[in-house]
Amino acid sequence: MEFRIEKDSLGEVNVPAEHLWGAQTERARNNFAIGYTLMPMEIINSVVVVKKAAAFANCECGVLPEEKRDLISQCCDEILAGDWEEEFPLPVWQTGSGTQSNMNVNEVISNRAELLKNGEINGLARFIHPNDDVNKSQSTNDVFPTALRMTTALWAAEYLIPALEQLRDTLAAKAQEFDDIVKIGRTHLMDATPLTLGQEFSGYVAQVEHCIEAIRTTLPHVMELPIGGTAVGTGLNTPPQYTEKAVAYINLFTGLEFTAAPNKFEAMMSHDSLVEMSGTLKRVAVSLMKIANDFRLLGSGPRSGIGELVLPSNEPGSSIMPGKVNPTQCEALAMVCSQVIGNDAAITIGGMQGHLELNVFMPLIGRNLTESMGLLHDAVLSFEEHCVRGVQPNMKRIHENLEHSLMLVTALNTHIGYANAARIAQHAHQNDLTLKEAAVALKLVTPEQFDEWVAPEKMCGKK
Repeated sequence: MEFRIEKDSLGEVNVPAEHLWGAQTERARNNFAIGYTLMPMEIINSVVVVKKAAAFANCECGVLPEEKRDLISQCCDEILAGDWEEEFPLPVWQTGSGTQSNMNVNEVISNRAELLKNGEINGLARFIHPNDDVNKSQSTNDVFPTALRMTTALWAAEYLIPALEQLRDTLAAKAQEFDDIVKIGRTHLMDATPLTLGQEFSGYVAQVEHCIEAIRTTLPHVMELPIGGTAVGTGLNTPPQYTEKAVAYINLFTGLEFTAAPNKFEAMMSHDSLVEMSGTLKRVAVSLMKIANDFRLLGSGPRSGIGELVLPSNEPGSSIMPGKVNPTQCEALAMVCSQVIGNDAAITIGGMQGHLELNVFMPLIGRNLTESMGLLHDAVLSFEEHCVRGVQPNMKRIHENLEHSLMLVTALNTHIGYANAARIAQHAHQNDLTLKEAAVALKLVTPEQFDEWVAPEKMCGKK
């Protein structure tokens, strides 16, 4: 392997000649050989957008020449187009501020600009310096939290919310389709009074809708950017109006509506907004886990379980039992929800590490948030496409379960009293009779009265 000499404030470093990164990235590669999880490209790309916005803001403020702005911008665009992903080799497990990854971006942009301008990388002298030009008016301490917020907002607004809306709409269509299918309800996993399958599904629709609203409610705080705070929030080494211009360019380049954090100290010393978003994602996971589990329970069987839903048969379910089909989409979604809840625990701990002017668990927080949103997005779309769309009622089983339920006796409470109704249910259960047979045998109601008073379709609360 051929090397070139790169230099940073600690001295000279041999860097693989074939790569664009510089001395600090190479040091970090050697000093943080921890695990296999690289800094997510979603976060790297957000850092790159910050660099591009900073270049334009600095130029507009009169502290960066147009030629350097345009070169930095061109390099950023190449990275955002996916041209240089192999140039970002650093793991998540590095300094808690993300300084190594910030410098990784600075060095790649600087060296790529050198290639574009001079055709080769000198390594010791550059037209565009990674610190003085690419990182101008910035510190990792404001760049990295800005990038985390940008990544979180982008994933929430453009990916996760649309996926949840798609699931909500499909569940709503099923709720309408199943609106007149009367079935037995269950509480404590035991028979309860009737409802319609559509009513049951309407509960899932409302759960998902509340998840969407919870994310939207959390977004405004997340979208307050600390850019321009530099080292500790004071804005040292930034020109006047830099923050406002940088945020405006970030909005231009992302299409979102970020705002400048009204208090940069809060946005840099703590990441309460990201902890709150993680808590919201946990809430989403809890809701989705309930829906996935209900589908599994209602589809259990097909002959020895509840069996009221017929889930799509997507693949064989056993290597030994022929014909077995399992609720695999439900299981995948439930596992994703478990991972999201686990990620939230780590993010919560990370959020506690805001000592004095800086939180130093940012890579952990960013990595886990990015994973949680990505997993939820993929799992929600998979569950919607491969399970919810194709789910159908098992009318025969629904009717059997409804007719054999003892809790239909609840309709008799207002006619013969709770105690007498309980006698009927207990007599029917102990003697393997229908409710009607037990009621008539105990001479508590006539057959005609039973048929009039115990009508499941009238017990669902529908006008």
